[in-house]
Amino acid sequence: MEHRQLGTTDIHIPVICLGTMTWGIQNTEAEAHEQLDYALSQGINFIDTAEIYPVPPDPSVQGRTEAYLGTWLAKRGKHDDLIIASKVACRKQRSNFQTRTVTNLSRADIREAIEGSLSRLQTDYLDLYQIHAPDRPANHWGIRGITEIPDDTGAASIEETYGALVELIKEGKIRHIGLSNETPWGVMQFQRLAEKNDWPPVVSIQNQYSLTNRTYELGLSEVSFREHIGLLAYSPLSGGALTGKYLGGKMPAGARFTLSDRNRRYNAPEVQAAIQAYVNVAEKHGLDPSQMALAFVVSRQFVTSCIIGATTMDQLKIDIAAGDLTLAPEVLADIEEVYRQMPDLTA
Repeated sequence: MEHRQLGTTDIHIPVICLGTMTWGIQNTEAEAHEQLDYALSQGINFIDTAEIYPVPPDPSVQGRTEAYLGTWLAKRGKHDDLIIASKVACRKQRSNFQTRTVTNLSRADIREAIEGSLSRLQTDYLDLYQIHAPDRPANHWGIRGITEIPDDTGAASIEETYGALVELIKEGKIRHIGLSNETPWGVMQFQRLAEKNDWPPVVSIQNQYSLTNRTYELGLSEVSFREHIGLLAYSPLSGGALTGKYLGGKMPAGARFTLSDRNRRYNAPEVQAAIQAYVNVAEKHGLDPSQMALAFVVSRQFVTSCIIGATTMDQLKIDIAAGDLTLAPEVLADIEEVYRQMPDLTA
């Protein structure tokens, strides 16, 4: 499987990353370990988690995903051949916590967060530590259009947040810094501060990107190219909707949208025609719809890695195999024609 450089670091990661957010609700600890063992056997050594997981967030299970990964790491007895990424939560996520006292991305907040994650993960350091989302009003998690910008949101300044993360690098608790759910303006504020203070640069950004949401291309893709900050694309299957399994109103047992309304925008009524059109393209060319959707994301050169998530081993095997699939020009042309007619229906 192809590996790509993580920002300006000396780390190269596979184009498929194992996501973990179902572990603890949809997947048991044993199932999580089975996924990890299989992924590693296929060369997937990049694993992404977050202190808020599993999803949908629930204070009674918060932190369980990191704990499952931690018991697997402890069983292996080593970490140095892996790239482990986690995320510090923002204030919008504060109601979902039982393990933290405050979330505002202040220095104290970040230090409390990292200690909790390291404890649950049973490791001394993280390879990549990401800010899960900005603490300012911004277009993320489905928001389109900001009508006002309050002067005082109660959040720490970007400089305080960034400075706290730099301290963690100096202390050896994290190796690199990443962003998530960010905007072009937000990324460039971090870049400005890095230049001003001679701080280690941001190396990645984790935003949603899929066939039905290519808004990343509108501004952030240029930032990725020019600033060497690669995209770690999450929800590349739009929560599983791009598999086609929900078409016709179907609600498969145990599936994400069967269990929860969270991120329903990925499978909203107005998106069904586009999903069907992409499934038709896959069928026309003899491709699995999931693999086509994932291979498209991987084909974008501003993408460093594509984060997959699975609740069954069959799904996991299909998704990982997509990392070795190259889409033919005629497939890409058909995808572009669907996109021209029905662009960016989710956010």
